[in-house]
Amino acid sequence: MKKKVMTALLGLCVLSMHAQKQWTLDDCIGYAIAHNITLQKARLQQQSAQEDVKARKGALLPTLSGSSNQSIGYQPWKDNGIATVTNGQVNTKVNKTSYNGSYGLNAQWTVWNGNRNHNNVRISELTEQQAELSVAEQANSIEERICQLYVQCLYLAEAIKVSQATLETSLKNEQRGQEMVEVGMMSKADLAQLSAQRANDEYNIVEVQSQLANYKLQLRQLLELTAADDFDIATDAPLPWGAAGSGLSTDEQALADIPSLGETYENALASRPEIESKKLSIESANVNLSVAKAGWLPTLSMTGGVQTSTNSLSNNSWGNQMKTNVNMSGGLSLSIPIFDGKQTKTSVAKARIQQQQAQLDLQDQQKQLYQTIEGFWIDATTNQHKFQAATESVASQQASFDLLEEQFNLGLKNIVELMNGKDKLLQAQQSLLQAKYMTLLNMQLLRFYGGSIAP
Repeated sequence: MKKKVMTALLGLCVLSMHAQKQWTLDDCIGYAIAHNITLQKARLQQQSAQEDVKARKGALLPTLSGSSNQSIGYQPWKDNGIATVTNGQVNTKVNKTSYNGSYGLNAQWTVWNGNRNHNNVRISELTEQQAELSVAEQANSIEERICQLYVQCLYLAEAIKVSQATLETSLKNEQRGQEMVEVGMMSKADLAQLSAQRANDEYNIVEVQSQLANYKLQLRQLLELTAADDFDIATDAPLPWGAAGSGLSTDEQALADIPSLGETYENALASRPEIESKKLSIESANVNLSVAKAGWLPTLSMTGGVQTSTNSLSNNSWGNQMKTNVNMSGGLSLSIPIFDGKQTKTSVAKARIQQQQAQLDLQDQQKQLYQTIEGFWIDATTNQHKFQAATESVASQQASFDLLEEQFNLGLKNIVELMNGKDKLLQAQQSLLQAKYMTLLNMQLLRFYGGSIAP
């Protein structure tokens, strides 16, 4: 009894572990945001931009440096020195070697240079914000790609089920054909056609499974997973659809109202990081123009210093020399540009060109954004209509094939008519799946660009 209980618990654990390996769309996106190498590199660039801001702010502060110089001097032909009296005797010492030391502290501060330093700080802050937006752009790109791959995997997973159901029908028809051959109601040539159809259906399943494996591989690469990591998608999990679509089946979601083109575009203009980045480029170009104009303005600097020195030939002690030789200085320096070979004029002209380029870049980005959203909207609308038509077509083709199959079993229809009917049904089913998942994908991307959900 205990052995049976342990076996059952072990089985539940295995099933639980297997269930944990099923990745939902949200799981894929969350893992990719945390582990994707390209995104991590973008975050490092953002951190580098943050350090640049600190460096530019530090340039506003005064600088202080200390200096010390130690030297030795030698006078080989020196003939006079220091006379001392010891016990009534006069002793003369000639020091040909001397040691010199100098010590100093120097400070410098740029008081004003046409606000160039402050504007450089602002430029670095804008660059940091653009780096942060670049991370968001990269994350959005990865999310969109994951969404496309994931929906494609869902489509192929359901296509495999359709192909498997088609194979089951082919197997039944082949078995029925064998029975009809045995009783003389069908030729072996017709049976061979049924066998070929069954083999073709098996090949189609392998082909679709290969495509599914390829898309899963691309997903794995975006998630930075290795071959040793278990990975499979949760085909039964609903897509994240927002509050309006919670609890709906994929068929119901595909028939839901398509987000408005105009509203989606307006929301995207207010939230997409690529638009915000172009706006920051315009602001940065404006600040760069101010920096260029600062070349025409004077620069005021403040300097100060403290120096002292020592010499071994002095009768004073080292400490007294350090004190008595102290020299303090301070001053103001004013630099007024008069003629710089048109360097400032050229810089200002180029800064104005950069302003115009930044404006055009924003307009171009807005145009591209509208084209992208319009493409999603057109594809969603078109495929939704296709899905509605395909739904009716599948129902009609299914009824027609059921009747053909019944008549074939009674010997009223030949093998060609049966296979044609089966091909039409399969084509209608595949068109239905493709239209449905293309509708889901484009509606999902519209909601993502509109800011209502993450894909």
